[in-house]
Amino acid sequence: MAGRLNRGSRRSLALWRSIAGAGQPGWRRGVAIGIVVGVAVIHGCVADDIAQRMTAFGTDPTLPARIEVAYVREMEIAAPPKVAPVAAPAPAPRPKRRRVTAVAAPASAASEVLAQAPVPEPVPALPEAAASAPDAVAAASPAPAASAPDAPPFAWPVSTRLSYVLTGNYRGEINGDAQVEWVHVGDRYQVHLDVTVGLPFAPLFTRRMTSDGVLTPQGLVPERYDEDSKVMGSPPRHSTIRFEPDAVVLNDGRRRERWPGLQDAASQFVQLSFLFTTQPQRLATGQVLEVPLALPRNVDRWVYDVREPETLYTPFGAVEAFHLQPRRITRPGGDLTAEIWFAPSLAYLPARIRIRQDADTYIDLMLRRKPQLAAN
Repeated sequence: MAGRLNRGSRRSLALWRSIAGAGQPGWRRGVAIGIVVGVAVIHGCVADDIAQRMTAFGTDPTLPARIEVAYVREMEIAAPPKVAPVAAPAPAPRPKRRRVTAVAAPASAASEVLAQAPVPEPVPALPEAAASAPDAVAAASPAPAASAPDAPPFAWPVSTRLSYVLTGNYRGEINGDAQVEWVHVGDRYQVHLDVTVGLPFAPLFTRRMTSDGVLTPQGLVPERYDEDSKVMGSPPRHSTIRFEPDAVVLNDGRRRERWPGLQDAASQFVQLSFLFTTQPQRLATGQVLEVPLALPRNVDRWVYDVREPETLYTPFGAVEAFHLQPRRITRPGGDLTAEIWFAPSLAYLPARIRIRQDADTYIDLMLRRKPQLAAN
């Protein structure tokens, strides 16, 4: 082994001496060294330019200041704690159904939708399956179960960071990473979701989503949502949603009614974790959940069925998680759908998220390590 290492070291040294012009006349050696130094400087400048672009990307002086925390330990896999349940918010009035005329999408629509929106963008009307089963949807809001006498009241967990490895398919295999941060100070919270497709220093696509709002006994109440997207070779795109007491102002200025419990694309994951912590009976096979969601172009409800628990094989071990499956069906050029796996042994956090355009176009996020926790 030592002999092989020595031979490898000698080869590396010989290669470097060859590049540097060792053994050549002085002027040739000087030119070679100059070329090496020049290439290093150019690479450094390029790397610095990329870093500056990535730092500047998504910055806006009007955005809420980002809450910064330090993560000091990892969450241990354990049975979820028992807490006193909280009352579910009153169901929102269901909007009148309206006829929607289907419009054929161009052949490139599916690829454009995936590139620009790796989070679901729902259609205005409820899917037929949900609309035809109002009783099943109503079952998503049962009265809270009685708590054990010794169950403590719910306390918001410390700031937490989830790191995911991203795989998927888009005209071939794609890779990247994603991160979800839940941070709070007092009754203020922020949820950050960052997605990167490609290499970190030269990404093909990035999306950064931030939800900023307040904490209440019924969960997260967003006040503002910001979304920045960047596709290589294209200018960045920014969208904002503003939440008023009785209305939601979409990115184009349109106003929509604010339904009780309304969430955004980033806050929904933490709100569902809160729901399952305080009402664990909701995360049971056969349950139906309705999630009111505000996205930059519309406000709609997503209906999920809770499927049987599955075993997820993560880099840190096997984890049992319940599969939430949307009732919407993927169609070429249509809506993206999101499937989510919530793990009770990881404080009901999402251990896996799959966002699908069709059978051959999707991204899949799987936890790469145990959730990281802040000191408080």
